[in-house]
Amino acid sequence: MTVSLCMIVKNEENVLARCLDSFKELVDEIVIVDTGSTDRTKEIAARYTEKLYDFVWISDFAAARNFAFSKCSGDYIYSADADELIDAENAEKFKALMQVMEPEVEIVQMWYVNRHAYQTTENFEKDLRPKLFKRQRNFVWIDPVHESVRLEPVVFDSEIEIQHWPESQHSARDFGVFQKAVAEGKTLSKKLLHMYAMELLLAGQERDFAAAVPVFEAAIYEAQRSADERMDAYCVLARAARLAKDVNAFFKWALKNISLNPCAEVCCELGQYYYDAGDFEEASVWFINALQETKPILQAAAGERIPLEMLAHCYEKLAGQYPEMAEEFLKMAVEYKGRAKEIEG
Repeated sequence: MTVSLCMIVKNEENVLARCLDSFKELVDEIVIVDTGSTDRTKEIAARYTEKLYDFVWISDFAAARNFAFSKCSGDYIYSADADELIDAENAEKFKALMQVMEPEVEIVQMWYVNRHAYQTTENFEKDLRPKLFKRQRNFVWIDPVHESVRLEPVVFDSEIEIQHWPESQHSARDFGVFQKAVAEGKTLSKKLLHMYAMELLLAGQERDFAAAVPVFEAAIYEAQRSADERMDAYCVLARAARLAKDVNAFFKWALKNISLNPCAEVCCELGQYYYDAGDFEEASVWFINALQETKPILQAAAGERIPLEMLAHCYEKLAGQYPEMAEEFLKMAVEYKGRAKEIEG
Protein backbone atom coordinates (compact mmCIF):
# COMPACT_ATOMS: atom_id res chain seq x y z
CA MET A 1 0.00 0.00 0.00
CA THR A 2 1.26 3.44 -0.91
CA VAL A 3 1.15 6.50 1.33
CA SER A 4 1.01 10.17 0.43
CA LEU A 5 2.21 12.67 3.00
CA CYS A 6 0.04 15.75 2.63
CA MET A 7 0.28 19.14 4.31
CA ILE A 8 -0.70 22.78 4.02
CA VAL A 9 1.96 25.26 5.08
CA LYS A 10 2.67 28.95 5.54
CA ASN A 11 5.93 30.43 6.82
CA GLU A 12 7.25 27.19 8.30
CA GLU A 13 10.92 27.53 7.37
CA ASN A 14 12.09 26.77 10.92
CA VAL A 15 10.33 23.41 11.26
CA LEU A 16 9.46 22.07 7.81
CA ALA A 17 12.73 20.22 7.11
CA ARG A 18 12.63 18.61 10.56
CA CYS A 19 9.17 17.24 9.82
CA LEU A 20 9.93 16.02 6.30
CA ASP A 21 13.23 14.43 7.30
CA SER A 22 11.41 12.33 9.88
CA PHE A 23 8.69 11.14 7.47
CA LYS A 24 10.36 10.99 4.04
CA GLU A 25 11.38 7.31 4.28
CA LEU A 26 7.87 6.26 5.33
CA VAL A 27 5.90 7.65 2.40
CA ASP A 28 5.76 7.23 -1.36
CA GLU A 29 5.01 10.84 -2.24
CA ILE A 30 4.97 14.22 -0.54
CA VAL A 31 2.31 16.78 -1.41
CA ILE A 32 2.75 20.30 -0.04
CA VAL A 33 0.30 23.15 -0.52
CA ASP A 34 1.53 26.64 0.35
CA THR A 35 -1.03 29.22 1.39
CA GLY A 36 1.11 32.35 1.04
CA SER A 37 4.55 31.95 2.60
CA THR A 38 6.88 34.94 2.58
CA ASP A 39 9.90 33.11 3.99
CA ARG A 40 11.95 30.14 2.65
CA THR A 41 9.19 27.56 3.15
CA LYS A 42 8.65 26.87 -0.57
CA GLU A 43 12.38 26.68 -1.22
CA ILE A 44 12.75 24.07 1.50
CA ALA A 45 9.68 22.14 0.33
CA ALA A 46 11.06 21.96 -3.20
CA ARG A 47 14.02 19.92 -1.92
CA TYR A 48 11.65 17.11 -0.95
CA THR A 49 8.99 17.07 -3.67
CA GLU A 50 7.93 18.29 -7.06
CA LYS A 51 4.32 18.18 -5.95
CA LEU A 52 4.33 21.70 -4.55
CA TYR A 53 1.23 23.82 -5.10
CA ASP A 54 -0.07 27.27 -4.26
CA PHE A 55 -3.49 27.89 -2.77
CA VAL A 56 -4.89 31.36 -2.23
CA TRP A 57 -5.77 31.63 1.44
CA ILE A 58 -9.48 32.25 2.03
CA SER A 59 -9.49 31.79 5.84
CA ASP A 60 -10.73 28.23 5.42
CA PHE A 61 -8.49 25.36 6.52
CA ALA A 62 -10.95 22.76 5.25
CA ALA A 63 -10.85 24.24 1.74
CA ALA A 64 -7.05 24.20 1.75
CA ARG A 65 -6.88 20.61 3.01
CA ASN A 66 -9.46 19.44 0.47
CA PHE A 67 -7.36 20.96 -2.29
CA ALA A 68 -4.24 19.29 -0.89
CA PHE A 69 -5.96 15.90 -0.63
CA SER A 70 -7.09 16.21 -4.27
CA LYS A 71 -3.44 16.25 -5.35
CA CYS A 72 -2.57 12.96 -3.62
CA SER A 73 -2.37 9.61 -5.42
CA GLY A 74 -1.44 7.16 -2.62
CA ASP A 75 -3.72 4.47 -1.27
CA TYR A 76 -3.59 6.29 2.06
CA ILE A 77 -3.02 9.93 2.92
CA TYR A 78 -1.10 10.96 6.01
CA SER A 79 -2.23 14.45 7.01
CA ALA A 80 0.75 16.22 8.56
CA ASP A 81 1.40 19.56 10.19
CA ALA A 82 4.80 21.16 9.68
CA ASP A 83 5.49 21.37 13.42
CA GLU A 84 5.18 17.64 14.04
CA LEU A 85 7.62 14.77 13.64
CA ILE A 86 7.91 11.05 14.17
CA ASP A 87 10.82 9.50 16.06
CA ALA A 88 12.68 6.32 15.09
CA GLU A 89 10.69 4.00 17.38
CA ASN A 90 7.35 5.17 16.06
CA ALA A 91 8.60 5.23 12.48
CA GLU A 92 9.16 1.48 12.83
CA LYS A 93 5.61 1.09 14.16
CA PHE A 94 4.35 3.08 11.14
CA LYS A 95 6.20 0.76 8.73
CA ALA A 96 4.90 -2.33 10.50
CA LEU A 97 1.34 -1.04 10.39
CA MET A 98 1.45 -0.43 6.64
CA GLN A 99 2.67 -3.99 6.06
CA VAL A 100 -0.34 -5.52 7.82
CA MET A 101 -3.03 -2.92 7.17
CA GLU A 102 -6.38 -4.52 6.43
CA PRO A 103 -8.00 -2.98 3.31
CA GLU A 104 -11.21 -2.36 5.28
CA VAL A 105 -9.49 0.22 7.51
CA GLU A 106 -10.36 3.73 6.35
CA ILE A 107 -8.96 5.88 9.16
CA VAL A 108 -6.01 5.27 11.46
CA GLN A 109 -5.80 7.26 14.66
CA MET A 110 -2.43 8.03 16.22
CA TRP A 111 -1.40 9.54 19.53
CA TYR A 112 -0.68 13.27 19.24
CA VAL A 113 1.88 14.12 21.92
CA ASN A 114 2.30 17.66 23.21
CA ARG A 115 5.08 18.92 25.43
CA HIS A 116 4.86 21.85 27.85
CA ALA A 117 8.36 22.88 26.77
CA TYR A 118 7.02 23.87 23.36
CA GLN A 119 4.65 26.72 22.48
CA THR A 120 1.59 24.52 22.24
CA THR A 121 -1.98 25.65 22.82
CA GLU A 122 -3.15 22.05 23.10
CA ASN A 123 -5.10 21.15 26.21
CA PHE A 124 -3.82 17.64 26.75
CA GLU A 125 -0.39 16.05 26.75
CA LYS A 126 -1.54 13.12 24.64
CA ASP A 127 -4.72 12.35 22.70
CA LEU A 128 -5.82 10.14 19.81
CA ARG A 129 -6.34 11.89 16.49
CA PRO A 130 -7.23 10.70 12.99
CA LYS A 131 -4.00 11.03 10.98
CA LEU A 132 -4.04 8.44 8.17
CA PHE A 133 -6.93 8.33 5.72
CA LYS A 134 -7.84 5.92 2.94
CA ARG A 135 -7.93 8.04 -0.21
CA GLN A 136 -10.78 6.21 -1.94
CA ARG A 137 -13.61 4.79 0.09
CA ASN A 138 -15.61 1.77 -1.03
CA PHE A 139 -19.25 1.60 -0.02
CA VAL A 140 -20.20 -1.82 1.31
CA TRP A 141 -23.60 -3.37 1.96
CA ILE A 142 -23.96 -4.93 5.41
CA ASP A 143 -26.50 -7.08 7.33
CA PRO A 144 -28.00 -10.30 5.87
CA VAL A 145 -31.51 -8.86 5.95
CA HIS A 146 -32.78 -5.27 5.95
CA GLU A 147 -29.39 -4.63 4.45
CA SER A 148 -27.93 -1.13 4.38
CA VAL A 149 -24.78 0.61 3.24
CA ARG A 150 -22.18 1.00 5.98
CA LEU A 151 -21.89 4.74 6.51
CA GLU A 152 -19.56 4.87 9.50
CA PRO A 153 -15.87 4.60 8.58
CA VAL A 154 -13.75 1.73 9.85
CA VAL A 155 -11.36 3.32 12.35
CA PHE A 156 -8.23 1.70 13.79
CA ASP A 157 -6.61 3.11 16.94
CA SER A 158 -2.88 2.58 16.62
CA GLU A 159 -0.10 2.88 19.20
CA ILE A 160 1.91 5.24 16.98
CA GLU A 161 2.93 8.51 18.63
CA ILE A 162 3.41 11.72 16.69
CA GLN A 163 5.39 14.47 18.40
CA HIS A 164 3.97 18.00 18.23
CA TRP A 165 6.79 20.53 18.64
CA PRO A 166 5.54 23.98 17.59
CA GLU A 167 7.89 26.96 17.83
CA SER A 168 5.12 29.51 18.14
CA GLN A 169 1.40 29.71 18.64
CA HIS A 170 -1.01 30.21 15.73
CA SER A 171 -3.85 31.51 17.86
CA ALA A 172 -4.00 34.95 16.24
CA ARG A 173 -4.53 33.27 12.87
CA ASP A 174 -7.22 31.00 14.29
CA PHE A 175 -9.05 33.87 16.00
CA GLY A 176 -9.15 35.64 12.65
CA VAL A 177 -10.80 32.62 11.05
CA PHE A 178 -13.42 32.44 13.81
CA GLN A 179 -14.19 36.14 13.52
CA LYS A 180 -14.41 36.01 9.73
CA ALA A 181 -16.93 33.16 9.92
CA VAL A 182 -19.07 35.11 12.37
CA ALA A 183 -18.84 38.30 10.30
CA GLU A 184 -20.14 36.34 7.32
CA GLY A 185 -23.22 35.39 9.31
CA LYS A 186 -22.22 31.79 9.94
CA THR A 187 -23.30 30.11 13.18
CA LEU A 188 -20.43 28.31 14.85
CA SER A 189 -21.12 24.62 15.38
CA LYS A 190 -20.93 23.15 18.88
CA LYS A 191 -17.47 21.85 18.07
CA LEU A 192 -16.19 25.18 16.76
CA LEU A 193 -17.72 27.18 19.60
CA HIS A 194 -15.98 24.84 22.05
CA MET A 195 -12.67 25.08 20.17
CA TYR A 196 -12.95 28.88 20.07
CA ALA A 197 -13.59 29.01 23.81
CA MET A 198 -10.77 26.58 24.54
CA GLU A 199 -8.24 28.49 22.45
CA LEU A 200 -9.28 31.80 24.01
CA LEU A 201 -8.62 30.50 27.51
CA LEU A 202 -5.34 28.95 26.45
CA ALA A 203 -3.89 31.83 24.44
CA GLY A 204 -6.31 34.75 24.10
CA GLN A 205 -5.29 38.34 24.81
CA GLU A 206 -7.65 41.04 26.11
CA ARG A 207 -8.46 42.21 22.56
CA ASP A 208 -9.31 38.65 21.52
CA PHE A 209 -11.76 38.27 24.40
CA ALA A 210 -13.33 41.65 23.65
CA ALA A 211 -13.92 40.59 20.04
CA ALA A 212 -15.42 37.28 21.19
CA VAL A 213 -17.94 38.73 23.66
CA PRO A 214 -20.79 39.22 21.13
CA VAL A 215 -20.33 35.67 19.85
CA PHE A 216 -20.59 34.04 23.26
CA GLU A 217 -23.31 36.35 24.56
CA ALA A 218 -25.40 35.41 21.52
CA ALA A 219 -24.70 31.71 22.08
CA ILE A 220 -26.20 31.87 25.57
CA TYR A 221 -29.56 32.92 24.19
CA GLU A 222 -29.63 30.70 21.09
CA ALA A 223 -32.30 28.07 21.69
CA GLN A 224 -30.36 25.26 20.03
CA ARG A 225 -27.35 25.65 22.32
CA SER A 226 -26.83 23.00 24.99
CA ALA A 227 -26.06 23.49 28.67
CA ASP A 228 -22.43 22.55 27.98
CA GLU A 229 -22.14 25.29 25.36
CA ARG A 230 -23.54 27.81 27.81
CA MET A 231 -20.98 26.74 30.40
CA ASP A 232 -18.23 27.35 27.83
CA ALA A 233 -19.71 30.79 27.18
CA TYR A 234 -19.82 31.69 30.88
CA CYS A 235 -16.10 30.88 31.17
CA VAL A 236 -15.20 33.11 28.23
CA LEU A 237 -17.46 35.97 29.28
CA ALA A 238 -16.21 35.90 32.88
CA ARG A 239 -12.59 36.13 31.69
CA ALA A 240 -13.47 38.90 29.21
CA ALA A 241 -15.24 40.93 31.89
CA ARG A 242 -12.39 40.51 34.39
CA LEU A 243 -9.85 41.68 31.83
CA ALA A 244 -12.08 44.64 30.97
CA LYS A 245 -12.50 45.40 34.71
CA ASP A 246 -16.28 45.26 34.31
CA VAL A 247 -17.11 44.05 37.82
CA ASN A 248 -20.88 43.75 37.34
CA ALA A 249 -20.52 41.68 34.18
CA PHE A 250 -17.78 39.59 35.77
CA PHE A 251 -19.91 38.49 38.70
CA LYS A 252 -22.97 38.08 36.47
CA TRP A 253 -21.27 35.47 34.30
CA ALA A 254 -19.12 33.87 37.00
CA LEU A 255 -22.05 33.35 39.37
CA LYS A 256 -24.22 31.86 36.61
CA ASN A 257 -21.59 29.15 36.28
CA ILE A 258 -21.12 28.69 40.03
CA SER A 259 -24.86 28.43 40.65
CA LEU A 260 -25.44 25.85 37.92
CA ASN A 261 -22.38 23.66 37.45
CA PRO A 262 -19.16 25.18 38.77
CA CYS A 263 -16.00 24.50 36.82
CA ALA A 264 -12.33 24.98 37.61
CA GLU A 265 -11.91 27.76 35.05
CA VAL A 266 -14.45 30.05 36.72
CA CYS A 267 -13.06 29.22 40.17
CA CYS A 268 -9.67 30.36 38.87
CA GLU A 269 -11.27 33.54 37.52
CA LEU A 270 -12.74 34.31 40.94
CA GLY A 271 -9.41 33.50 42.56
CA GLN A 272 -7.60 35.84 40.17
CA TYR A 273 -10.14 38.59 40.79
CA TYR A 274 -9.57 38.49 44.56
CA TYR A 275 -5.80 38.11 44.11
CA ASP A 276 -5.70 41.26 41.97
CA ALA A 277 -7.82 43.01 44.63
CA GLY A 278 -5.27 42.09 47.30
CA ASP A 279 -7.59 39.70 49.17
CA PHE A 280 -5.22 36.75 49.15
CA GLU A 281 -7.15 34.74 51.72
CA GLU A 282 -10.33 34.80 49.64
CA ALA A 283 -8.30 34.15 46.48
CA SER A 284 -6.83 31.02 48.03
CA VAL A 285 -10.33 29.69 48.76
CA TRP A 286 -11.26 29.83 45.08
CA PHE A 287 -7.97 28.37 43.88
CA ILE A 288 -8.45 25.48 46.31
CA ASN A 289 -11.93 25.01 44.83
CA ALA A 290 -10.39 24.89 41.35
CA LEU A 291 -7.83 22.35 42.49
CA GLN A 292 -9.92 20.07 44.70
CA GLU A 293 -13.66 20.61 44.27
CA THR A 294 -14.25 21.15 40.53
CA LYS A 295 -13.04 19.95 37.14
CA PRO A 296 -11.95 21.93 34.07
CA ILE A 297 -14.09 22.00 30.94
CA LEU A 298 -11.87 24.02 28.60
CA GLN A 299 -8.37 24.36 30.01
CA ALA A 300 -6.83 21.36 31.71
CA ALA A 301 -4.29 23.54 33.53
CA ALA A 302 -7.15 25.30 35.36
CA GLY A 303 -7.62 22.14 37.40
CA GLU A 304 -3.99 21.61 38.32
CA ARG A 305 -1.04 23.83 37.34
CA ILE A 306 -2.71 27.26 37.48
CA PRO A 307 -4.30 26.91 40.95
CA LEU A 308 -1.10 25.33 42.30
CA GLU A 309 1.00 28.25 41.06
CA MET A 310 -1.50 30.82 42.29
CA LEU A 311 -1.83 29.18 45.70
CA ALA A 312 1.95 29.45 46.06
CA HIS A 313 1.71 33.17 45.25
CA CYS A 314 -1.21 33.62 47.66
CA TYR A 315 0.66 32.05 50.57
CA GLU A 316 3.79 34.09 49.83
CA LYS A 317 1.65 37.22 50.04
CA LEU A 318 -0.09 36.02 53.21
CA ALA A 319 3.32 35.37 54.78
CA GLY A 320 4.08 39.06 54.34
CA GLN A 321 0.72 40.11 55.77
CA TYR A 322 0.87 37.82 58.82
CA PRO A 323 4.47 37.64 60.11
CA GLU A 324 3.44 35.44 63.04
CA MET A 325 2.34 32.75 60.53
CA ALA A 326 4.97 33.45 57.90
CA GLU A 327 6.85 30.19 58.39
CA GLU A 328 3.72 28.09 57.93
CA PHE A 329 2.55 30.06 54.90
CA LEU A 330 5.96 29.91 53.22
CA LYS A 331 6.12 26.18 53.80
CA MET A 332 2.76 25.81 52.02
CA ALA A 333 3.97 28.08 49.20
CA VAL A 334 7.01 25.87 48.63
CA GLU A 335 4.83 22.76 48.59
CA TYR A 336 2.42 24.13 45.96
CA LYS A 337 5.25 25.55 43.86
CA GLY A 338 6.93 22.15 43.84
CA ARG A 339 3.75 20.38 42.78
CA ALA A 340 3.29 22.87 39.94
CA LYS A 341 6.85 22.25 38.71
CA GLU A 342 6.27 18.50 38.74
CA ILE A 343 3.30 18.97 36.40
CA GLU A 344 5.33 21.14 34.03
CA GLY A 345 7.73 18.21 33.78
